[in-house]
Amino acid sequence: MCLILFAHQVNNQYPLVVAANRDEFHQRPTDASHYWLEHPQVLAGRDRQAGGSWMGVNRSGHFAAVTNSRDPEQTKAAERSRGELVLGYLQGDLSAQQYLDQLSLRAGAYAGFNLLLGDREDLWYVSNSGPSSEQSPRRLTPGIYGLSNASLDTPWPKVQRGKQVMAEILQHPLDHSALATAVDSRQLASKNQLDLQAMNTEMDQLLSAQFIVGDAYGTRATTTCWQTSAGEFHWKERSFDARGDLIEVVEKEV
Repeated sequence: MCLILFAHQVNNQYPLVVAANRDEFHQRPTDASHYWLEHPQVLAGRDRQAGGSWMGVNRSGHFAAVTNSRDPEQTKAAERSRGELVLGYLQGDLSAQQYLDQLSLRAGAYAGFNLLLGDREDLWYVSNSGPSSEQSPRRLTPGIYGLSNASLDTPWPKVQRGKQVMAEILQHPLDHSALATAVDSRQLASKNQLDLQAMNTEMDQLLSAQFIVGDAYGTRATTTCWQTSAGEFHWKERSFDARGDLIEVVEKEV
């Protein structure tokens, strides 16, 4: 379970504002966000197990992020890692639309994903899950959006809360601490809230918090970033241990 809240072209000064949690098994080896030696234009964390990333930016003003999909038809093992979708875009020089045109030929080689790709002009969303009619890339219109492990803006409680907080944050000068509050709630959703979304298992309850704390699985990192009208990114990533305690901070301007 991951969570990405973002405002696209809501503020002329900051065309993209993002707050996101990466949730993963604690035993999965990971490097915090850094400039990659083999791709020095890329700032992103690294999944050392499969070699890709879950979210990153580059010096050309591009942004990419991916989440898994809960679609049962798309959860089986696949031949390619979803993390390469992020890295493939950030290490190249294609526009988001051009990259998605190429991706359409191989999207079925990945387990279920939701993918966000941005350049200095546009922000796009695509998924390989759900009805085929919903799997065409979408150029997003201005607004505040939420994405977890279902399709874009599925009204899960954690998504709805995050969008409300994001709207409030945008009424004030941006800072990373305030932006992180859009995704930092450790409160579980109520049974009634989950029932409305047909999420009624014990696992659904455990994962319903925005910030997940668990011995084996939980929120590994919170990333906040915004892009200026000049295309530059302000980036801050906080990493956490299994108790939810802060263990590392990376802050960069790209």
